[in-house]
Amino acid sequence: MTTAPGTVLVVEDEESIADVLAIALRYHRFEVMIAGTVREALALTERTRPDVALLDVMLPDGDGRALGRRLRAERPDMALVFLTARDSPGDIVGALGFGDDYITKPFNIDEVIARVTAVLRRTRHADVLPQRPPLTYGDLELDETTYSVHRAGRSVELTPTEYALLRFLVRNGGRIVSKEQLLRHVWQYEHTPPESTIVETYISYLRRKLDALGPPVITTRRGVGYGLA
Repeated sequence: MTTAPGTVLVVEDEESIADVLAIALRYHRFEVMIAGTVREALALTERTRPDVALLDVMLPDGDGRALGRRLRAERPDMALVFLTARDSPGDIVGALGFGDDYITKPFNIDEVIARVTAVLRRTRHADVLPQRPPLTYGDLELDETTYSVHRAGRSVELTPTEYALLRFLVRNGGRIVSKEQLLRHVWQYEHTPPESTIVETYISYLRRKLDALGPPVITTRRGVGYGLA
């Protein structure tokens, strides 16, 4: 029997949308749990351990983003993907501040499967990891066994996606990597609309967290990409 690729918690109050998501995810061998409210979602996560949550932003008994913040605090290992009909920069930035991805409605179901798969690929850790030496660059140190980050000896709290982004930059040392390379290697995207700002948004979050502990470390080569100073 083939092992399921992961367990997905679908938090969506529109039954038709929840059913479509569940059918597609199960077809691709995911285990699926469905909640229609914040209360149901919290009850499920108390009893089970989903790998990723697909969160509708607007729920009948609360805000999906507030639910996401609570889940992130209680279950930092759970990936968060937001489903939203709001696609303004402010709404997107608000969701990505602590989530791992977002999908705007109406969505293509194949894109949802691809996004969930990509998020799990970069955030889900194997049950047993070999001891590996830390990645270092300047005063940055990334422990690839515990997935922890330190700058100048001080801990930096990063989301799984922020960690994956920083790891790719560190592994490339002082080289400049393009936005397309980051989308392909960090987000596993093959085709992304040119107006997507997901890379810029995550770079800004990384800068804010890292620069609080020392001089600016992420550089921008306008029109080319990003690297480490």
